[in-house]
Amino acid sequence: MQQRLGRLLGLGTQKSQKRLVGEILDRVEYDYPPSQGDLTKLVLQSAAFDGAVRPWLRRGPPIKMVLKAPRFASTTAAINADLPQLATPGDIAEWLGLSIEHLEWYCDDRRQHGRTAIPDLQHYSYAFLKKSLGPPRLIEAPKPRLQTMQRKILREVLDRVPVHEAAHGFVRGRSCIGGAEVHVGAATVVCFDIADFFRTTPLGRVHALFRSLGYPYEAARSLTRLCSTVTPAIVFSRIPHPSRHTRDALIGYRQPHLPQGAPTSPTLANLVAWRLDARLSGLAKTFGARFTRYADDLTFSGDQAFDRKAPSLIEAVAAIVEDEGYRLNARKTRVLRSSQRQQVTGIVVNARPNLGRDSYDTLKAILHNCRRNGLEAENRSGYPDFRAHLEGRVGWVESLNPARGKRLRAILDEIA
Repeated sequence: MQQRLGRLLGLGTQKSQKRLVGEILDRVEYDYPPSQGDLTKLVLQSAAFDGAVRPWLRRGPPIKMVLKAPRFASTTAAINADLPQLATPGDIAEWLGLSIEHLEWYCDDRRQHGRTAIPDLQHYSYAFLKKSLGPPRLIEAPKPRLQTMQRKILREVLDRVPVHEAAHGFVRGRSCIGGAEVHVGAATVVCFDIADFFRTTPLGRVHALFRSLGYPYEAARSLTRLCSTVTPAIVFSRIPHPSRHTRDALIGYRQPHLPQGAPTSPTLANLVAWRLDARLSGLAKTFGARFTRYADDLTFSGDQAFDRKAPSLIEAVAAIVEDEGYRLNARKTRVLRSSQRQQVTGIVVNARPNLGRDSYDTLKAILHNCRRNGLEAENRSGYPDFRAHLEGRVGWVESLNPARGKRLRAILDEIA
């Protein structure tokens, strides 16, 4: 902003120009680019504006500023992606089969969603899931109409943009198994966890992502708002101990963020994390290590020489993650050596990708009990289709260890 002001107004009022930019940044409520209209208001409200433009006004009559009509202009990286060419919010409304008024409502342009306590006026359904540590996880699931729109954005826009090769979560053709295989047989594995990955993904970068794909400012803004939300304060009154959520987390949920539960959030988080993945991949090469990311799980591995550098790696990773706008969950940072069970995204990688012995024994015991007592008697968690649940778990073991999976499958087939 200062460079552009300098080119327009000259160097004679640099101090006023700097104050003008500072006042604008102080008044922006979110880490998200303001619209052109809002930016105009912020400029005119600044006390430094008059001082910054006075010499420019003396040179002659004011120049009439005319905005060019917005147009879709795909960048080089996305030219062959065959993206829908949407230049305005009106184009987006037509593409989604909405009126412009309905689009504005789903985009929450008036910022009313975070203030309403009426469920029918909320675009999301809310549920809290217990975690082994910390406060319950908030799942924000879009209601059917909004979910349909988000799936269209996912299929026709986001899925056509490549993600970094280090990312293995929520990427077609990749999986946690492929990510774990990278670290098999390492002398040392170092694991990190990013706290509140979706919620802390900077929305300014989500907007910038859509802009980089060729969408003009207002169109990118509408797409960003369709994929983000503000959590109504009343949602947190439904849990027994809302104080268990930190004050920063509660404030964060009341700001625009990617909801955990929306179909677009994983892919958007992956695409926005491209620079994070690139920097951590470069760091891994510097340390002679390998690196993968599965959603919020960061994993590095290497030989004995890498083991000696692990403390320095931990400091460097924390600095890069913070610099990219995220924060590590320090309690989940682990250094696992070959003498221990090295587990990456729930998969043991000491010698080959495998299921932990305790997990295998637990599942085997459940299957034995189901064979003896029946499915209904052992369905203590109340799964609507307990057999399908067990089918999925056995299939997971088969994908990791076919021999173990075959033994479990034989027991499952004997259950009436």
